[in-house]
Amino acid sequence: MITKTSDLAAACKRLSAHDYVTVDTEFLRESTFWPKLCVIQMAGPDMAFIVDALAPGLSLDPFFELMGDTSVIKVFHAARQDIEIVFHLGKLIPAPLFDTQVAAMVCGFGDSISYDQLVYKVTGAKIDKSSRFTDWARRPLTSKQLEYALADVTHLRDAYQFLKANLAEQNRTNWVQDEMKILSSEGTYRTDPENAWQRLKMRVRKPIELAVMMEVAAWREREAQSRDVPRNRVIKDDAIYEIASQQPDTQEALSRLRTIPKGFERSRAGDEIMKAVQRAKALPKDKMPRLPKGKPAPDGSAAAVDLLKVLLKLVSEAHGVAAKVIATVDDLEKIAADDNADVAALQGWRRELFGDVALKLKRGDVALAFQGRQIVAIEQTAKPEDDTADDEKVTQAAE
Repeated sequence: MITKTSDLAAACKRLSAHDYVTVDTEFLRESTFWPKLCVIQMAGPDMAFIVDALAPGLSLDPFFELMGDTSVIKVFHAARQDIEIVFHLGKLIPAPLFDTQVAAMVCGFGDSISYDQLVYKVTGAKIDKSSRFTDWARRPLTSKQLEYALADVTHLRDAYQFLKANLAEQNRTNWVQDEMKILSSEGTYRTDPENAWQRLKMRVRKPIELAVMMEVAAWREREAQSRDVPRNRVIKDDAIYEIASQQPDTQEALSRLRTIPKGFERSRAGDEIMKAVQRAKALPKDKMPRLPKGKPAPDGSAAAVDLLKVLLKLVSEAHGVAAKVIATVDDLEKIAADDNADVAALQGWRRELFGDVALKLKRGDVALAFQGRQIVAIEQTAKPEDDTADDEKVTQAAE
């Protein structure tokens, strides 16, 4: 257990001598806006460390320096929340990255496989998950917690080596590198208050209602960040919907809302909400936000999406790649509506694997059929001499 900056610096120096380091974090977030980092786990090929991130006087600078060392691959499983912590506290994104959950999807382990399931399938080891939701801020940590924390990075070494070799064997290493671009983007982790309304359901029907919702949501986001409390501790989503609908700009009007606690209208927060409503109502008509409108689906698009889902399942099973990482339902809907849709499924390796065949299915150049007890995709190729079809099977999957 590392509790001193000098020991952390020494550990990070040892780890930096290797080509990769496995990393995990334990944190709490139930009562804060920003995750409260409690423990950091790191492992190299022949060593492992646990860092008490709450130790008095401990500087995490050596850890952040290691995370920024581009000569060392940072291996995580389901990396997004861990990277969010590093980005918030260290103002950087670990690079280069390798996410074993993403790699496992590319290697055919299904959609979003959990760490313990991946470890069991790769190594046969069973991880005791009973410490997962314990209080990581309480000291001292128990031996069971420490054992669990170490297992999160020691078994990760074996999973990484297995997946790395599997990807190389199938010439899919670049596929995972493409996926890391999203995890490596600062925009993935920035919480811009002006965009906070996008987290909410669209329960508004008029431009003025959307304007109020945008203003109040932005205020709540700034308030939650500055106070470091969960958004719903400031005001709940239902309150924002009702404020947007009723647009109260006086204490009396605010007090009549059923989602607003008694006396809230006389608080500083109540005053800020009324000001937010007033700002929205003061917008000129031509400055009011437009309600998002989905592109109308063309006739027959629902059936086309259903066919594309079947094709996606075939391609996923035939190539051993999780369907989720090839295309989303949103991708399929956009492909059904537009051959030139700006979606990941029509770009790079996904297009080679699925996108081109999906477009052929739309055009009728590929058909889905039963052969025996299997569903197969058949490419239709016309013969010039008699204009009949020469059926060629392009992909299939077992029942």
